[in-house]
Amino acid sequence: MDFFEHQARARRSSALLVILLVLAVLSLIAITSLVIGFILQPHTALDTAPTLLYMPWPVIGLVSAVVISVVCLGSLFKWLELRSGGAAIAQRLGGRPVNTAPQDLGEQRVLNVVEEMALASGMPVPIVYVLDDPAINAFAAGLSPQDAVIGITRGALNQLNRDELQGVIAHEFSHILHGDMRLNTQLVAALNGILLLGLLGGFVLRHLPRSRGSSRDGKLVAPIFMIGLALWVLGYTGTFFGRLIRAAVSRQREYLADASAVQYTRYPDGIAGALQRIASSTTGSELHASHAEEFSHLYFAPGVSSWFSSLFATHPPLEKRIQRILPNWDGSLKPQRAPRAEPQPTVVQAPAQAASVLAMGAAIEAIGSPQPSHLAQAQSHLNQLPTLLKQAAHNSQDAQCVLYALLLDAQAQAADKQLRSLQLRLDAGRYEQLLQLREPVQQLATQLRMPLLDLLLPSLKSLASDQRKDMLDNLKLLIRSDAHVSVYEWALLRIVERYLRPLPATYGRQTLAALSEDSTVLLSLLARVGASDELSAQAAFDRGARSLALPKAFMLSEAQCNLRALEAALKRLNQLNPLDKPQLLKAMALVIEHDAQVTAAEAELLRALADILDCPMPPLLRPNP
Repeated sequence: MDFFEHQARARRSSALLVILLVLAVLSLIAITSLVIGFILQPHTALDTAPTLLYMPWPVIGLVSAVVISVVCLGSLFKWLELRSGGAAIAQRLGGRPVNTAPQDLGEQRVLNVVEEMALASGMPVPIVYVLDDPAINAFAAGLSPQDAVIGITRGALNQLNRDELQGVIAHEFSHILHGDMRLNTQLVAALNGILLLGLLGGFVLRHLPRSRGSSRDGKLVAPIFMIGLALWVLGYTGTFFGRLIRAAVSRQREYLADASAVQYTRYPDGIAGALQRIASSTTGSELHASHAEEFSHLYFAPGVSSWFSSLFATHPPLEKRIQRILPNWDGSLKPQRAPRAEPQPTVVQAPAQAASVLAMGAAIEAIGSPQPSHLAQAQSHLNQLPTLLKQAAHNSQDAQCVLYALLLDAQAQAADKQLRSLQLRLDAGRYEQLLQLREPVQQLATQLRMPLLDLLLPSLKSLASDQRKDMLDNLKLLIRSDAHVSVYEWALLRIVERYLRPLPATYGRQTLAALSEDSTVLLSLLARVGASDELSAQAAFDRGARSLALPKAFMLSEAQCNLRALEAALKRLNQLNPLDKPQLLKAMALVIEHDAQVTAAEAELLRALADILDCPMPPLLRPNP
């Protein structure tokens, strides 16, 4: 199952979750109506059978309104609480972000592993949170890759070697890339609404003794008690079944994430060793955070214990997971192999036009499923980045200066004009830092600019809201100062905006046929960007249009496929059915590679546009010269 099939499955799972929630609410309404109807049934003579089903429609209507309102408000409240992304969950569990200030070698090591995996996957670097808990565990949380976080415990940092840590992180990246993370967050919100019924019933029962006084009040005690008891029982009954659903969904996804982790790293002993250490460790994987149970289905390994472990277990048994990863496992809980050596700082040099035509197709095929070769390429990119820039990328103030430097024009005169427009908006120290970073950024190979941008994003997200606004205003000023907006500048700005203002990922239902006009805009602009003349542009466009079987497709003029039209087209193309997106990406690649050469700039433009379409593309593999 590839990335796009996973996305389609995630859409179906989200729809199924809504259906199950509706069925649960209807069941609660029916049962509550029966209980209240039984309580309110007319009194009968001793020799007359009681009316078992006395359900006046006004009562049913009132019960329906109350149950639906409570469930919807409870779910909405939790959804609003979690809409800021995974950071809300990590902070609720007591996590501390470490991207900008790792405090020891363990935190720096996990940060390195997360950055390598993010660059290999073609997605933004998540913010890493460390939980000061001795257990060995981790989780991924958020609504989209742009607001995802990786959480990991102190026990995992102290007890796992690098290979085991890499296996755990690869497992969590699988949850991010395949849409599991978003569904898990939706489950938290949905179950909170049903649980609120139980909390409301408990509130009524706790405050019932206060309803004393007049005889009229005394007569109300019994009905109120019965209603409160019914709400409490029904609320927790609904939660019982909700947890059963959560456990069943989560268990199957854990197996798939384990398999993906092995595929990403090609080292099954890494993730298997982590599971073995959890099984043999005295600290285990159970978290001590007060809200650990609420997010139990997010963790790498079981984070809470349960009286009905076979029913409510959100994870398969550790032994079964190890057996699936290592079919010849002998049952030992001690990792069998010595850890691999720490990766050495190797550098893969590549000329500006080293990307092959085949590499683009391979990168598209690897969306959502990065290979060890992509991981090696990501490590190479990180090693090629100057230390000065990597240090600046992990400082929220310096990261802004690096971002500005990425937008400076290659022509000195135009760049000086950009700097003059920005000088009045920056304090003297910040402006001086920008001047110091200008040269090392401009000397970067083109294929390193996107990896550097990915490293900047977590630091930029740590800025206060007013600082973010000022930074985005400065970016727009830089872009407009030379009276020309390139596609690269536009794409960089959109990537930064999407990361700082993330929206939940959407799984559209539109077809390529329905969005043929938008596809024409996209292919026309790409054809003109890489072509030397009109005939070459037309030939490039025709290749892409034929692959999509676009009816009456004609390449648009420059005025018709400007950046404003591109932005509107991409917004609609993001509503494509996930299974149609690969065909669009391949058509884009055909347009770019029409001249049998793929420059680093063209390759990174394709990756940037794929990112905007919610298709994280791994780096193009570049052979050694």
